Amino acid sequence: MKIKAWGSTLLLLCLCSAATAQNGDRYLEKPLPRSWGSTAIPSSTAASADTDLFSGQILPVDDQWWKAFNDSMLDSLISVASGENYSVLAAIDRMEQARASLRMERSNFFPSISLNAGWLRQQSSGNTSELPQSIAHYYDASLNASWELDIFGSIRQRVKAQRETFRASREEYISVQISLCAQIASAYINLRELQQELQVVTHNCRTQEEVLNITEVRYNTGLVSKLDVAQAKSVYYSTKASIPQLESGISQYINSLAILLGTYPQKLRPMLEKTGKLPDYMEPVGVGIPADLLLRRPDVRQAERQVNAQAALLGASKSDWLPQVFLKGSVGYASRDLKDLTRRKSMTFEIAPTISWTLFSGTKLVNATKQARAQLDEAVHSFNETVLTAVQETDNAMNNYRNSIKQIVALREVKNQGQETLKLSLELYKQGLSPFQNVLDALRSLLTYENQLVQAEGDSLLYLVSLYQALGGGYTEK
Repeated sequence: MKIKAWGSTLLLLCLCSAATAQNGDRYLEKPLPRSWGSTAIPSSTAASADTDLFSGQILPVDDQWWKAFNDSMLDSLISVASGENYSVLAAIDRMEQARASLRMERSNFFPSISLNAGWLRQQSSGNTSELPQSIAHYYDASLNASWELDIFGSIRQRVKAQRETFRASREEYISVQISLCAQIASAYINLRELQQELQVVTHNCRTQEEVLNITEVRYNTGLVSKLDVAQAKSVYYSTKASIPQLESGISQYINSLAILLGTYPQKLRPMLEKTGKLPDYMEPVGVGIPADLLLRRPDVRQAERQVNAQAALLGASKSDWLPQVFLKGSVGYASRDLKDLTRRKSMTFEIAPTISWTLFSGTKLVNATKQARAQLDEAVHSFNETVLTAVQETDNAMNNYRNSIKQIVALREVKNQGQETLKLSLELYKQGLSPFQNVLDALRSLLTYENQLVQAEGDSLLYLVSLYQALGGGYTEK
């Protein structure tokens, strides 16, 4: 009867431990996605709710900000890269590692059970005691269990620390995704900017070639000197010489995009070598940013999770000063003859509740607590620095974007005046009322103005991408 009561008690304790450990483990069954193919990236909620702790996060809810550019090619590039980029896949692997570590830590809630079976033959010495020499042999099989009762919360604190570490790895994954989208958008904008500059240079080459033909005709008719022809050729070939450098830059950005997509440039080159336009997009941005938007940044949330993890480890180190309570037991059979092993008379059992309390270990426990407290302080300092960096990056990106819009408005007017200047100076030159130097100055200035406008438009979009990245996703002013 005592054996049955002990067995029932042990079974009840096992079930209670399993229920405790599985309380937050019900979300561990969802597999983490490895790739999402070429379809549009689905959205999901931010990583704040515990119910979403173990679900497969792809991107925060507002992180489809690039769709405001209305560029299907950019949408496709980000869609493919979100599941094929090697940095993203590595971040998923780190999250899997953290999840496995959490499960390992949670396993400490359960008892450790082992099965032992064997045969022993032993001979005692007849010269070490008054007893005669003897030989003994027997068979045995037993089931042993050892269970640490988490009375003072040491295991719970370590599980909590590992849970926060897993959440931090999840925030890191989201940060990698946001950074990836920003890198692709930036590389794509730079690519389109160079293609637009190439178009500007090509168009100006045709204009300068027409001016060169005019000077040659006027020289052949004796109206001007050969100096005008030489100057026209100098401007034309100088502009034409800039084309190879632009083509080289275009090829480099295609290579960069290929790396971000986890593929080879040959697969992207036929699609991206076709000249495309810069997105015509300008969005007004408010002066202030609500503080809760900065808290959406995954690096800020990651730093917060790391603070929570270190706080839990500090609590665990303090719990190590308290006693550890173990419940150990075994049940089995032992007999001299194998045929008698399973008989009731051969049954053995043992139950041994024990308390282990470290009263002195040098300075090990003291320094472990000091180390945990110092690590917590370091995590807090890192969190504060991350928040300040987020504010700085957001403010810089916002100011740069607003000023870039003002620059674009001014450069568009400059470009229009440059075109008018070239038209008027060329008409006066044809009539012999203006020197050719005015035409040369107008040609050079127009090329400069058009290039500056294209660069300003590209920089403005890059600042906007930086602002989205600094905010951890899309921004909608309320």
